[in-house]
Amino acid sequence: MAREPVIFIGAGAWGTALAIAAAQRQPVLLWARDAAQAAQMQAQRVNARYLPAAPWPPALRAAGGDVAALQDALVHAELVVVATPMAALRPWLVWLGQALPAARRTHVPVAWLCKGFERAQTASGVGLLGHEVAAEVAPHLAVGVLSGPSFAQEVAAGLPTALVAASRSPVVRQALVAAWHGPALRLYANDDVVGVEVGGAVKNVMAIATGLCDGLALGHNARAALITRGLAEMTRLGVALGARAETFMGLSGLGDLVLTATGDLSRNRQVGLMLARGLTLAQAVASLGHVAEGVYSARTVAQRARVLGVRMPITDAVVALLDGTLQPREALAHLMARDPVAE
Repeated sequence: MAREPVIFIGAGAWGTALAIAAAQRQPVLLWARDAAQAAQMQAQRVNARYLPAAPWPPALRAAGGDVAALQDALVHAELVVVATPMAALRPWLVWLGQALPAARRTHVPVAWLCKGFERAQTASGVGLLGHEVAAEVAPHLAVGVLSGPSFAQEVAAGLPTALVAASRSPVVRQALVAAWHGPALRLYANDDVVGVEVGGAVKNVMAIATGLCDGLALGHNARAALITRGLAEMTRLGVALGARAETFMGLSGLGDLVLTATGDLSRNRQVGLMLARGLTLAQAVASLGHVAEGVYSARTVAQRARVLGVRMPITDAVVALLDGTLQPREALAHLMARDPVAE
């Protein structure tokens, strides 16, 4: 039986891209829940659904469907990466907390790639960030998050990219850096997990707003203002949650915000562009073929901000747009009609 030190759970575009990058230096297992998809990827040596132009290195193997086989593979794992949407992070962390061999649970790093707030689990609760979910359901695991400005297609093609490996554990940070740092991928370690995760969550919401701005042809001045004020909103929320303000001037804050808000490969930006063209939210989401996390986390971001007493007018306008209570031009008018304030 193959023994891969790095295991990816989830075979979407981003997980596949980072699996390809990691497999340049070590054996990697990419596990998909769909056994047929896994078999096809293994036979064709490419993820035809998400990254058809990115051939696999020899050290990358696909498997899927059989969770028992995945559990067997964990015996040899030195790093586990959860590459699923945020909605699936909680159940996978619960499973990993039980499936990892007891003697290895506290020192095999478990990292996730998803960006956003989880939906509230109860009517009276609030949505949680990934590290908060981990603390709630698997506090004994050694965890971290990989974030930063990155498009899957470019990482899979080996184009230069810089990412942030965030964890409170220096051992986890070191493991993440060792897995990817090289000529094409540069990793920076950071212990401000709150700041890194807030940046990854809020930038998706701001990308929808910026896509709307560009779709309405409002010009570069408006785009620059929106991105700058979006960064201010992101920072206010992060600091209220305990993050360091300087984190938001780095890769996982300003860097990821600029890329996601302006790059046409951004799914969240595409949602804003399509809404500006008159498509419904359902039509916009259906046309993507991928998850746009900003659509699902915008309401939770706004809810968390309200609980903390943090002003986030751009986020509130995006939520109203997604809920259908404001039309695209009404959302813009709503923002421009706000009372003047000091920057």
